[in-house]
Amino acid sequence: MPHPAFEQAMRRVITGESANGRSLVIIDGPPSGEIGAPGMGGLYEIWHEALGETLNAKDHAERGDAKSILSPDSGKVKVRWFVIEPPPEGAPPEMIKAAARESFAEFGAADHLRDQDRHPAMHQTDSIDIICLISGDASLILDDSETRLKPGQIVIQRGTSHAWTAHGGPALLLAVLIDRELA
Repeated sequence: MPHPAFEQAMRRVITGESANGRSLVIIDGPPSGEIGAPGMGGLYEIWHEALGETLNAKDHAERGDAKSILSPDSGKVKVRWFVIEPPPEGAPPEMIKAAARESFAEFGAADHLRDQDRHPAMHQTDSIDIICLISGDASLILDDSETRLKPGQIVIQRGTSHAWTAHGGPALLLAVLIDRELA
């Protein structure tokens, strides 16, 4: 079930072709998989496909991941929504850091965490990420700076240490993650 604040926005429409070559919708529905919960943010999977293979629109296989893993597989591109939420008011910093460590372990990225003193979810991926803020108010946190974004603005995150923070409520972002081997 998509994040309640963004349920209407999280619709996947995936196209293909019929046996006679006519275009059609093969998937029209919610994310294929997710991890997270309201109040904690989460990852909501859309598509995960290898590049460089022959495009076959007659192949109607589901390519959205059922289980969320942070990074794309080798040679693949991953598309997902992600939701970030402001930290709970009054929560002790060590509790927030522990929750981030647990979340990153859950989606296969415990080794990606970096300077948790800078931000509890400061991490580094081995991918080129194209990220667009869809809704809400959010900032990109880097080692020595913070950049506030407005809906519609895009970040090209090039395998650097980073984190995200939401201001005033949840923020919805769309990400295209490209395995570094393809970049």
